[in-house]
Amino acid sequence: MPISLTNEMMRAVIMDHSSNPNNKHLPKGDGYEKIHMHSDNCIDDIDVYFKLDNDKVIDSCFEGVACTISLSSTDIMCDLIKGKSKKEALYMIEQYEHMMHEEPFDEDVLDEAIVFINTSKQAARIRCATIGWNAAKEVLKDRK
Repeated sequence: MPISLTNEMMRAVIMDHSSNPNNKHLPKGDGYEKIHMHSDNCIDDIDVYFKLDNDKVIDSCFEGVACTISLSSTDIMCDLIKGKSKKEALYMIEQYEHMMHEEPFDEDVLDEAIVFINTSKQAARIRCATIGWNAAKEVLKDRK
């Protein structure tokens, strides 16, 4: 994101995706792969769905119970991954992981996901912020 985000702006984006998630619903139609994710340290217990065509993500959505960080992060991930090739999506996921672990990363591909840049300062929240992203990585890496 080209503008400098304040903590308040980042919090507002997170809260908006938590209160009004675009992608929290069951899949519409057939052909989705489902992966169940949960956390032993939080209430996070979600099913994440991916519709893939060849090496392209056509759609992604999720259902379940999750904390604010997990809910908003998964919602943003679903928005960002749609329309991406497997290679593009895996690169984005890799950059998000780098950001979570305070390693150098390509912020140009993260768009709104950049709002989780300070999550690493609260180690217990990293699992919450990556649960949906880990689901995507698992589905895409298993794709031949």
